[in-house]
Amino acid sequence: MTNLLILKEYIKSFYAKYEEFVVPVWKFLLACILFMTINGRLGYMERINSPLITLVAALLCSFMPLGVTVLLCAVFLLMHVYAISLECTVVLLAAFLFVSVVYLRFSPRSYLILLISPLLFLFKIPYVIPLAAGLFGTLASAVAVVCGVVIYYVLSYVTGNAQALAAAGGAAETESILLRFKEVIQGVLGNREMIIVAVAFAITAALVYSVRRMSISYSRAIAILVGTLLDIVILLVGDLIYDANFSIGAVVFGSIAAAFLAMVMQFFHFTLDYARTERVQFEDDEYYYYVKAVPKMAVAAPEKRVKKITTQRAHRNVRRSHSKGKVRK
Repeated sequence: MTNLLILKEYIKSFYAKYEEFVVPVWKFLLACILFMTINGRLGYMERINSPLITLVAALLCSFMPLGVTVLLCAVFLLMHVYAISLECTVVLLAAFLFVSVVYLRFSPRSYLILLISPLLFLFKIPYVIPLAAGLFGTLASAVAVVCGVVIYYVLSYVTGNAQALAAAGGAAETESILLRFKEVIQGVLGNREMIIVAVAFAITAALVYSVRRMSISYSRAIAILVGTLLDIVILLVGDLIYDANFSIGAVVFGSIAAAFLAMVMQFFHFTLDYARTERVQFEDDEYYYYVKAVPKMAVAAPEKRVKKITTQRAHRNVRRSHSKGKVRK
């Protein structure tokens, strides 16, 4: 534990010392991963598949707020989808506008959750999303979680039906545009898996936030445990009722891995020393206060001291030793 606390202090001191360089670098890397993932998964418009465009866009995002990264990701997605289906582009644009209105209304600062949610789905660890949102966000972060889930499943529908959508888009004479719109909307909204996951993640994020705000010992660890169990229960019950074809093993083991990652993130965020909890009482003219104070667990990083020995000092020490030897003789 001590070594981990020392490592955390090293990381915090490094970040504090080089913050003006670290923040643009991780923004650049995040934008690169996002744009490369979009081009790799979709790639329907060859004009924006160039690595040069990806690097220039990521470089722009490194010096701008995260909201610019969200906007550019939306532009990349819409351009790729437009290459195969105008109807899907309109539906995706409407989804983005809806997400923007709801998102900016309830959770305007949770851009990171909105960005990494689709990535975590692709990396097969989506169950960490509601835990992280509840631990480090606010109650409104559940809205950002739902928005990220909706965006991922809309893109999954597009990639899974790309050939059919492209063929239908070319057959304008035999099939009306309104009918294609209806099929796309029904395909997205009729996805039971998306609805179950969105509801489960929203409830889990809200519960984790509520539990970690309680005045109990180890509230954050309890929040992770309770949130993980609730997430598993909702997903499996939803699968049982609506036959969404969830993999039980993937849900259980993925949730356990997500809980472990959440504990690691929580440790590096801050760790409380409940063994030194103090309860303080004081009053003023109007109120009497009962305060529970829990100190944060921290260890001072050891300082490295380097002793420099110059050649002049070495020669002086040698001369002194020789002179002392002569005097003794």
